[in-house]
Amino acid sequence: MSAEATARELIYLYCVTKKAPRLKYVEKLADKISFVYYQGLYAVVSKVKESEFSAENLRKNLADLEWVKKQAGIHEKIIEGIMKDACVVPFKFGTIFDNEHNLKGCLAENGKEFNDNLDRLRGREEWGVKIYFDAGKLRDFISGESEEILRIDKEIGSSPPGKGYFLKKKKEELLKKELNRKINECGQESFDRLAGKGLDARINKLLPREVTEREDDMILNSAFLIDKNKVKDFKSEVDAIKGQFKEMGLCLDCTGPWPPYNFCKISKEKAKNG
Repeated sequence: MSAEATARELIYLYCVTKKAPRLKYVEKLADKISFVYYQGLYAVVSKVKESEFSAENLRKNLADLEWVKKQAGIHEKIIEGIMKDACVVPFKFGTIFDNEHNLKGCLAENGKEFNDNLDRLRGREEWGVKIYFDAGKLRDFISGESEEILRIDKEIGSSPPGKGYFLKKKKEELLKKELNRKINECGQESFDRLAGKGLDARINKLLPREVTEREDDMILNSAFLIDKNKVKDFKSEVDAIKGQFKEMGLCLDCTGPWPPYNFCKISKEKAKNG
């Protein structure tokens, strides 16, 4: 690669807003940020090296977990800082343009959709709720609640070994069935109650333990669009559900506000590398 190509800079897009970005909440990263204005829209950007962020080099760097962790952290901090003072349409990590002219072309082509999204999201926040369960605690809860399982337990205690073996298998099958039913029931009830406190809601893919770095399993991964003046009510409902399900071994993790990735209604990919 030539020195000229190595030194060439690309445009990295973080988010789009209708308000001139203030850097008050991203002071430590302010030297990285600028913005491009076009027809009432401000694109929050930074200049990055082609040697890191060209399509080919970005693919290579995505295999480096430490690099991804650092760069993704910068990406999120900048968006979260900007959104403290302005409504934003956030873009995914690694959204790159060759130059400012191409970026303005994107703003021109998709200006109506960006404006529609910003109008819809103004005064609203995205909050995430994940629910995890402790299998042991939930099994104990079901075992003490189910009349049929209590009856089988009593029968096992007074049965000969052969019959007791089959009764134990029957109990395990019933426990497994009840465990799945209770998980689905609690997850759906929680989602419905929280969705009732918001304007929109999404159910996302469950994350494995390798990603969550927790010992318990996730049973719900959801996002909610909440009016800023209703966030207190939403959190109160989260706390009520926590209290209701704590004995069962269910744990609710509520976080936010987040960039509204789940609620930006963009019909197709609006920005491409190149």
